[in-house]
Amino acid sequence: MFEFKMPKMGESILEATIINWTKNVGDYIEAEETLLEVATDKVDSEVPSPVSGIITEIRFQKDDVVEVGTVLALIYEKVGSQKMEAGSKKAEVKKEGVALSQKTETRNPQLAIRNVDAFLSPLIVSIAQKENLSIEELQLIPGSGAEGRLQKSDVFNYLKNRKYPIQSNPQPATRNPQSTFPKPKINFVEGKDRIVEMDRMRKMIADHMVYSKQTSPHVTSYIEVDVTNLVHWRNENKDNFLDKYSEKLTFTPIFIDAVAKAIHDFPLINVSVDEKNIIVHKDINIGMATALPTGNLIVTVVKNANEKNVISIAKEVNQLAENARSNKLKPEDTQGSTFTISNVGTFGSLMGTPIINQPEVAILALGIIKKRPEVITTSTGDEIAIRSMMYLSLSFDHRVVDGFLGGSFLRRVGDYLEQFDTNTTI
Repeated sequence: MFEFKMPKMGESILEATIINWTKNVGDYIEAEETLLEVATDKVDSEVPSPVSGIITEIRFQKDDVVEVGTVLALIYEKVGSQKMEAGSKKAEVKKEGVALSQKTETRNPQLAIRNVDAFLSPLIVSIAQKENLSIEELQLIPGSGAEGRLQKSDVFNYLKNRKYPIQSNPQPATRNPQSTFPKPKINFVEGKDRIVEMDRMRKMIADHMVYSKQTSPHVTSYIEVDVTNLVHWRNENKDNFLDKYSEKLTFTPIFIDAVAKAIHDFPLINVSVDEKNIIVHKDINIGMATALPTGNLIVTVVKNANEKNVISIAKEVNQLAENARSNKLKPEDTQGSTFTISNVGTFGSLMGTPIINQPEVAILALGIIKKRPEVITTSTGDEIAIRSMMYLSLSFDHRVVDGFLGGSFLRRVGDYLEQFDTNTTI
């Protein structure tokens, strides 16, 4: 009997929450086939079975929090047995007095009843976006997972037999149960407006943001920086960088490099608050807000950024962004940040007032880079010239970061960007 244990999901991660079992007791599973999905912080991970066999016992259920190394299930290894195919007749196996069975069936998804309450994981949504599947069409595909949950194998099987797309047909929404707390009335038009329940990640983000505002007294400072020389250097080197490293050269690694240097100069910005104690972190791990296919944002982390050059940071940033887009992030990719940046300029924002990523004490927002006429001082006097300008905004926890520290740190980041070494070679 094989003991299936909660695997180690990453450095410093001691437990994980079970999101879903893809198999039930009595089901047959192939080695490397996904057995369950677990969540750590904001990352969902599929956990495969290391062996083939029949599941004889499942010891924990959905939403249970389980420590790493704990036995989750028992699998009776069927040596030399053939894989049970979908649609096969009920198979029964008796082992140690336990009667086991498996039964699967196939249906035409286009004749199925739409399940508007079906949970769609980020992985399933990502596949749907690539294959141009609407949410309504996904909800018609029968799921083979626990409680009818849709698995990626279900989607791929459906795509093989898909004859034509099913047109979107949003269903009328129902009202949420009325809250016991007094709140402003929401005007809801039946048949026009619709209710979209928050997914698990959106709920976690909402809770995290509310907790941060309730925990840290936020103060935000702003400066404007001239990044003309930096922009020229990047434009002159991005094609060579792509040819040499097969990587895009964005502004993000340059921003991270400047922040890491400024943190080295002002280490008390790289701290966490533990009640009455201040934890000063030696490692400088820069988190960056990264978009997921679902539209949610997740903070991926460049570890020990102060020990890396712009080229190394660029490669790591690109890899993390790609893993986020393809739902391949590992738990350790989102753990351990000590300071976070958010490039709000990516969305066209001039500036932002970011919310601190707890348990950090500061977060930097970088606005859009815009060209405009500026008065500059030259050797011949003041002149008007076209310059590339951007706003930086730093939100900091006023419990431990005062205006002097916050303002000095922010100004130092701006100095590093304005004084970027244009002789940097790639």
